[in-house]
Amino acid sequence: MNQASVGFHCPECAKTGRQRTYTARTLTGQRPYVTLVIMAVNAIVFLVDISSSGGGMNSIGGVGDDLALNGFWVAHGDWWRPVTAGFVHAGIIHIGFNMFLLYQLGLLLEQAVGRIAYAVLYIMALLGGSFLVLVLDPDAFTVGASGAVFGLMGAAFVALRSRGINPFDTSIGPLIVINLVITFVGREQISVGGHIGGLVAGVVGGWLLYDAAPRLGKGKTGQVFATAIIAAAAVLLFVGCLALASNEYPNAADFVATLLPG
Repeated sequence: MNQASVGFHCPECAKTGRQRTYTARTLTGQRPYVTLVIMAVNAIVFLVDISSSGGGMNSIGGVGDDLALNGFWVAHGDWWRPVTAGFVHAGIIHIGFNMFLLYQLGLLLEQAVGRIAYAVLYIMALLGGSFLVLVLDPDAFTVGASGAVFGLMGAAFVALRSRGINPFDTSIGPLIVINLVITFVGREQISVGGHIGGLVAGVVGGWLLYDAAPRLGKGKTGQVFATAIIAAAAVLLFVGCLALASNEYPNAADFVATLLPG
């Protein structure tokens, strides 16, 4: 072996001069295309929202009002809100922070679990956040991808644990703790239900993909079964969102009456 500036090279490699340098991109292999698509959708919705609202870069209105999560409007026909709320943001800092974290987590998870499983996991985490929002604060207008992003952090935490890595020896453990502290400190402006619901859903999804999948079948079979279970859970969460909203606001007239003086 020939000593090099970093480590050693075998004689054959040293003679050819073809040593390769590995970067994060070459180690991850492929681009996180699903993550990039999700980011693009968020960016498009944000631009359409600010152009239709006329409120500048740090407000929602127009399209955002029709997509945000709110139990009253879900109960009265806007069934899409538990999903679409995860693609609306209340300002440039809001979307910028969420998309930064989404990209970093996508690099870590998308290729590891596969694009389909990753997309299903993302939707499950998003709906987990919407579900808990409708449990804790159905009256609020809630927006943002942070519930889904919290879910990806939870899945990454489980993934590291399953491989014998302490998440607190990496950036994932401290990242979750810091964001949880921010969530509870700023709970008047931040959706506690969205963050915690997404985190719990992501942990469950990560457990299914990393711990339960090998028990469900060998090779890709276990992964397929785990992905199917996550998809079924996402459907149940969506149905649960509709049921919660309908139960909270069974009659629009009664709800409006509670808002009137006297």
